[in-house]
Amino acid sequence: MDIGVDKVCDLIARVKAVDVKEGVTDPDSGSNPIDDGNLDALTTNPDDMTEEEIREVVAGLNDDERADLIALVYIGRGDMEPQEWADAVRLAREREASSVLSTADWLIGIPNLGDLLDEGLHLLGRSCGEA
Repeated sequence: MDIGVDKVCDLIARVKAVDVKEGVTDPDSGSNPIDDGNLDALTTNPDDMTEEEIREVVAGLNDDERADLIALVYIGRGDMEPQEWADAVRLAREREASSVLSTADWLIGIPNLGDLLDEGLHLLGRSCGEA
């Protein structure tokens, strides 16, 4: 793998922070968080930079690292087996070359992306515990 486990784990943490967010549920909140059940803690606000941070992390990866990240998704969601790693990376490169979506947009659009990346690492015998 050309991408460091620490980079994948950083991205997993950022993605999971976005996954738990919902749309604004209390748009006119001005009350005490304790009084309103702390509804605002899990809502997405325009000033929330987490998704933008994901885009920046992915944009900062080189071609090999981005291909590995995509391949991890393929392995994690069961599209390919861990022993097919080279084929998964090849398909990832083809996806990047032919897609109209940026890699960041494609990744952000995948439900449970953090879990899939985590599972991909696990299936390859790696974990965020080692990072």
